[in-house]
Amino acid sequence: MLLAAGAGGAYGRGMSMLALILAAAVSAVAPSPATAGTVPEACGARDGWSDPAVPQRIAANVWYVGTCGISAVLVTSGAGHVLIDGGPRDAGGLVAASIERAGFRLKDVRWIVSGHEHHDHAGGIAELKRLTGARVAATAANAAVLRTGVPAADDPQAGDIAAFSPVAVDRVLADGETLRLGRLALTAHVTPGHSPGSTSWTWTSCARGRCLKFAYADSVSAISAPGYRFSDHPGYVAGFRRALATVAGLPCEVIVTPHPSASGLFDKLAGKAPLVDAGACRAYAAQGEAGLEARLVKEKQ
Repeated sequence: MLLAAGAGGAYGRGMSMLALILAAAVSAVAPSPATAGTVPEACGARDGWSDPAVPQRIAANVWYVGTCGISAVLVTSGAGHVLIDGGPRDAGGLVAASIERAGFRLKDVRWIVSGHEHHDHAGGIAELKRLTGARVAATAANAAVLRTGVPAADDPQAGDIAAFSPVAVDRVLADGETLRLGRLALTAHVTPGHSPGSTSWTWTSCARGRCLKFAYADSVSAISAPGYRFSDHPGYVAGFRRALATVAGLPCEVIVTPHPSASGLFDKLAGKAPLVDAGACRAYAAQGEAGLEARLVKEKQ
């Protein structure tokens, strides 16, 4: 109101100039996704599921093409590419734009695979399948939900999470089965707990004579809808514990998680923490185990 009232005088002009200077300073600290060169620069403190980011190479042929709050990973090859996860429904187009901005053609994405069957990670897969023409692969429990878009009845979060656009699944993978595309070989690991269909993925990527073992380790947090008690489902808890042991034992030198903050990915991409860490999956699994045990203790109170 003061700026509008004084816009015709020296005070108004001075304040307008100050506003421009402040705006420029803010822009320098937090550049827009259109001008930022890295994901940490593009996102700053933003972590919204549909906040646009920029593509950034993680290492070798592995690219981050997700949003500021949700991971999507593109593993590339001369024979075509594999995309892991698609973000929420309104982020499918953002993931596609990041793939193109990274210099890759959408039609060269041949497979889309899923981490877990919740709307914030799988909601964009139907749109990305349409845009790319890719086939979709998932493990059995994951595929059952992808085909309907409705969370499974035995999902701890059922009733508290949204449905999403269903998508045709072209291939159902068994635990330990490998999806191959040219030289790419991504192995599916069934790791249920956060959801019944949680799936982790591992592969090896090489560049300049150095090979790294990658793990897209699915979510390990014990989150539920109100009223759900993990302690009332001992079979599910036993499976969750087995899954955590699987995650801890994954071949893993570089970890990426469905929520990038869960594994400190942006700090690693900014050079604030080591990208390569042979103990990363063990530490991530231990974090999940601690959360599950804390939840079980709380339910006894």
